[in-house]
Amino acid sequence: MKTLIAVLLAAAAVASAASAQIPQMPKPVITDPGPEGVRVEQGGVFANYFAAPGEGRHPAILLLGGSEGGLGGGAVRQAKALKAHGFSVLQLAYFGAPGAPEALVEVPLETFSRGIAWLQAQPGVDGARIGLIGGSKGAEAALLVAAREPAIKAVAVGMPSSVLWPGISYTPQMKASWSAGGQPRPFLPYAFGSDYRNIYGAYANGLKALADHPDAVIPVETINGPVMLVCGKADTLWPSCPMAEQVVARLKGKGFKHPVQLMEYDDAGHAVFGPPVDKSNPAYPTLASLGGTADGNNAARQDDWPRTLAFMDAELKR
Repeated sequence: MKTLIAVLLAAAAVASAASAQIPQMPKPVITDPGPEGVRVEQGGVFANYFAAPGEGRHPAILLLGGSEGGLGGGAVRQAKALKAHGFSVLQLAYFGAPGAPEALVEVPLETFSRGIAWLQAQPGVDGARIGLIGGSKGAEAALLVAAREPAIKAVAVGMPSSVLWPGISYTPQMKASWSAGGQPRPFLPYAFGSDYRNIYGAYANGLKALADHPDAVIPVETINGPVMLVCGKADTLWPSCPMAEQVVARLKGKGFKHPVQLMEYDDAGHAVFGPPVDKSNPAYPTLASLGGTADGNNAARQDDWPRTLAFMDAELKR
């Protein structure tokens, strides 16, 4: 969380030239899995793996962190909570790690395919019961990957995007976040209008031109299972609730056959999703850094995290 906040505050503080206002990011952090997990470095997969306790074949989750970088500490915390609930979890590094792009630019979607294949090959994993969880840019990736990979049977995302945005790099040039087959995927450009105040404005203004970039919309209707979306109405990073509503509208408009859940929280922002944080934690106040109050974000987590677990249970623990 601290790294993500540093990234976004730095982006919001960039000076006025539009070419310089594209989000910047520091060097990603690679968090050790600790004794509960193991580091994976094989077959083009760099990840932390947390095997579910007990014998037999367990359902599994592919977990994608956001733009906080590499194998972020917040996603490690999610992974440990999912493991304790009975899921085997692969927390996959898709940039800022050995064998991956240095920054979140033109990340090959094949990276995620390799992660899914690695999970399916584990003797303690039931390859027919794999779900996907992602937050922020990881939610953007999660919806796109789930739309491409029929092996994903359920997807839950926090602070999601309905479209593909530019990558987050060290240079002012806009490039794609994702690539497939060596070719960059189309994206919706940031827009810096006269009402630009912070990075939220670059996303909100960009959405106004969505009709001119239909190929940037994530084809969520091809997802092979139920979808859950969680957002905070006070999000100050990007308009996650309007974009979550766009996802729901597209699913309904395309005759999506699987269940869809949308949870929106008034006094929560970009920290709306994940396991609750104890008030004694020194990082507790940072829950309010990207919208809403710390108590509001934590109250949302106290509601949405158990519901996320129940959502995955219903589909993957049958």
